[in-house]
Amino acid sequence: MNTEESLLFNISSPEDLRKLTPVDLVRVSAELRQFIIDVVCNNPGHFGASLGVVELTVALHYVFNTPYDKIIWDVGHQAYGHKVLTGRRDLFSTNRKYKGISGFPKMSESEYDAFGTGHSSTSISAALGMAVAARQKGENRHVVAVIGDGAMTAGEAFEGLNQAGFSKSDILVILNDNKIAIDPNVGALKEYLLDISTSKTYNRFRDKVWNALGRFGKIGPKTRTLARQLEAGFKSTLLDKSNLFEGMNFRYFGPIDGHDVMHLTSVLEDLKRIPGPKLLHCLTVKGKGFKKAEENQTAFHAPGKFNKDTGELLDTADKNLPLTYQEVFGRTILELARMNDRITGITPAMPTGSSLSIMMKEMPGKTFDVGIAEQHAVTFSAGLATQGMIPYCNIYSSFIQRAYDQVIHDVALQNLHVVFCLDRGGLVGADGATHHGFFDIAFMRSIPNMIVSAPMNGGELRNLMYTAQLEKHRSPFSIRYPRGCGLTSDWDQPFSEIVVGTGRLISEGSDIAVLSIGHPGNFVTDAMKILEKERFSVEHYDMRFAAPLDTAILHTVFKKFNRIITVEDGMLKGGFGSAVIEFMCDNGYQAEVRRLGIPDYFVEHGTQEELIRECGFDTESIVKTVREMVLKGVTA
Repeated sequence: MNTEESLLFNISSPEDLRKLTPVDLVRVSAELRQFIIDVVCNNPGHFGASLGVVELTVALHYVFNTPYDKIIWDVGHQAYGHKVLTGRRDLFSTNRKYKGISGFPKMSESEYDAFGTGHSSTSISAALGMAVAARQKGENRHVVAVIGDGAMTAGEAFEGLNQAGFSKSDILVILNDNKIAIDPNVGALKEYLLDISTSKTYNRFRDKVWNALGRFGKIGPKTRTLARQLEAGFKSTLLDKSNLFEGMNFRYFGPIDGHDVMHLTSVLEDLKRIPGPKLLHCLTVKGKGFKKAEENQTAFHAPGKFNKDTGELLDTADKNLPLTYQEVFGRTILELARMNDRITGITPAMPTGSSLSIMMKEMPGKTFDVGIAEQHAVTFSAGLATQGMIPYCNIYSSFIQRAYDQVIHDVALQNLHVVFCLDRGGLVGADGATHHGFFDIAFMRSIPNMIVSAPMNGGELRNLMYTAQLEKHRSPFSIRYPRGCGLTSDWDQPFSEIVVGTGRLISEGSDIAVLSIGHPGNFVTDAMKILEKERFSVEHYDMRFAAPLDTAILHTVFKKFNRIITVEDGMLKGGFGSAVIEFMCDNGYQAEVRRLGIPDYFVEHGTQEELIRECGFDTESIVKTVREMVLKGVTA
């Protein structure tokens, strides 16, 4: 792209954009789309969703007076074009990199980011709050919620619609209907929107009404009212159903082409003058303008590096590495389901990311993608469990937070046999603070009846999954594991039961004990190789369970050692290390206990390695801590 001739490179803020003519917006949109392609092909991130809203992004910032007017992007991975147009074009190459800009809208990053939206379906509720505040303060402020990429399937979106329609607040909801989240959308809402968008009879009638009565915005109020009444009257007849959104007191407009930037600006200008709650239904294509992304929308949601000319994905992963934890999960649950016909698989919109898609292909009737609806996923699993089924509810650790009440009230309180497979536990990397999964050990271990476990490798994940479905464990069972490599190439050995509440001795020593849980145990084993050469004698246990704890191991350790280190990839406050200290206090032991894990702040984005090092539980940090504690004891 020739920056001297580029319109985009002369836009430092939306104010510059608004100096252009409407015709110029077509060129700006093309340049913005190409700029996103040029950067993301080398600096991986969310790709297809942002390409799909390029024209909508340009039109919104052209029509509305941002940042005074508020635009909320939901889910936030749609917002790359928004970031480029709002003063972050030259920083966009640092997107999702350590110390760079965030991959999601972030209030502390820019005044144009009206609300942080790393998790989906929050925009309507937040926008309503802003609209009500503006009204109470006497401000003439427009508030727009752009909701798409499957986010409308979550219950919170409808809770927001319900109140917004009742309150009659001046709010515009734009439904970015691209028929897909990461995987294709599911459920009755998808079918409903498809009926609206594909009804040739209704769309042909709507166009004739407006063509006959004059272009919307140029006609008088009486004619506009007549047109609206005619259209509303025929919607239910032609579509054989009432309009869901109008039933919630929203004025519904659309569906319209979300890639016609000039028409979008015209419609948005019209909608600015209409008070009250409004919904504009835009039809878009995820990955628009990049052929391979349009053809394979799931793969190009967040494709990694790719060749921008051919669309070829540049897989830089080492082919010789063992399977990821996700692949081990996917293959293991299929194997278990073949053995036990009561096993079912559930996920909220993440079949590919979690690898539940492996079972889904062979057993579609026993696997359920419930859409972006974590609360429903948990209670649906609970309902299955009441009837003797064994649901494996696979939810990313960051997202299970959204269903914590259901975990307690609907599952644990009733002591139902639901197996929670918490994917992406710990530090996930470039997605950053909204997606790290480091609270689950702390909040899961505080729940009565809940078994809380974490495997050190893929083989242990497989055996924990096998153990969880045994008849003797008819209670909630949580297995959490990180994003990435499971480290064992022999993961597919015959199943072996792991006795609940038992750890294992990895190596004996006499100077200090290290108690680890989950994947960070591998950092400890790497540290041991260094420490052995330096003549440090370290006893290492893989504890495997945060609840119930292996009290036999803990009694042994506290009787033998007065220096102990705990290592986890979870929050230190209330986590596994806290459980060990609680045991020490409850049983009258005294020792110096150093806890390594996630500190008391929201960790930002970067590679997993960079963030683990920042948090201080990487191999080097473990080595350093052992040296400090042992040498301190020698010199004391």
